[in-house]
Amino acid sequence: MSLVIFWTSLFDMPLLVLARKGGLHYDAHNSAPISGPRENEGVVMARRKKIYEGKAKILYEGPEHGTLVQYFKDDATAFNAEKKAVIEGKGVLNNRLSEFFMTGLTQIGIPTHFIKRLNMREQLIRQVEIVPLEIIVRNLAAGSMAKRLGLEEGTALPRPIVEFSYKDDALGDPLVPEEYIIAFGWATQQDMDDIVSLALRVNDWMSGVMFGVGIKLVDFKIEVGRVWDNEFPRLILADEISPDSCRLWDIESGQKLDKDVFRRDLGNLTDAYTEVAKRLGVLPSNVTHRPSKPTLIN
Repeated sequence: MSLVIFWTSLFDMPLLVLARKGGLHYDAHNSAPISGPRENEGVVMARRKKIYEGKAKILYEGPEHGTLVQYFKDDATAFNAEKKAVIEGKGVLNNRLSEFFMTGLTQIGIPTHFIKRLNMREQLIRQVEIVPLEIIVRNLAAGSMAKRLGLEEGTALPRPIVEFSYKDDALGDPLVPEEYIIAFGWATQQDMDDIVSLALRVNDWMSGVMFGVGIKLVDFKIEVGRVWDNEFPRLILADEISPDSCRLWDIESGQKLDKDVFRRDLGNLTDAYTEVAKRLGVLPSNVTHRPSKPTLIN
């Protein structure tokens, strides 16, 4: 199957081959096309059931039982959605970067919900029951931790620290201790042990990958979900891993390459994400982002 979607204005090169011809969705277990929406210049021509819409993604009913289609939007939010913008091209980059990270983690034995990328903005994923927690792993003091503890941003922590916040936008996703999580039944003690182990394994792999391309992994957040195998629950990595959910600093200059660029008005967010993608080999190294819309050729 050929790859022929061209970007004629988003990148400073004549043609960049990036995605599948035809815009069709494909079954997780074979290559036969199935009925589904196409993208036309970033607009989803949906004829399927929307399951959920969040700040940065939409979930649609999948082609098979137990699957969903995850669509990456260009919307950017900060400060619990008090600051909002549409950053053209962000969803495309996050789709590709999350695919890169999820695939790499799967290869080292970390289970994830990712099945395959379908097109420029969509992934086929396993349906999971999300544990209502954001799991935050911190290697350096930054953001809310630096503010809470009066630490200078960039202060090295004695070891990676795992924090938990309760997923509730109305409450501002408050930090919660492990005792609350177990007492309220959001997860069991065994779940918590497994979640911490999974989060630290993700941190080890991500830190090494980023260090190899000259980037510090300052912190990141993940989500986990439950799936049932032979009636036994199992926890797997869910949601996404992208610069939206990480703090990434250039090792030499300290330049921010994550959503803090948007939060703190430090420049063009898609330029920052493009730089991360280039270094990881997701995009050719000679690509230069231009703040305009990709043209999709079916």
